[in-house]
Amino acid sequence: GFMDYFPVMARRLGEQDFMEELCKGFELLADPATGTITLGSLKRNAALLGLEELGEEELRAMVVQGDYDGDGALNQHEFCILMVRMSPSLLCEAEEWLEDAI
Repeated sequence: GFMDYFPVMARRLGEQDFMEELCKGFELLADPATGTITLGSLKRNAALLGLEELGEEELRAMVVQGDYDGDGALNQHEFCILMVRMSPSLLCEAEEWLEDAI
């Protein structure tokens, strides 16, 4: 089954360092030419995520799910939102972070 390690990482690193790690993940997956995560860059880097068994349609669905501006790619902001959304327990913690910040 799927193990969600994001909450553990967030608690260990703290909010700021955790977000920096997410940004590093984005840079690893982004297409250097566009500065975004495209279907092509995701296909090339799927093994880094342990997703080598996923087909093109499944990878495309991942991009579409996070693509808020409809440009067919994920910018850094969209990527970070998608990663937090994929972790239900982290999403609850993110709400607590927001409340603490306010």
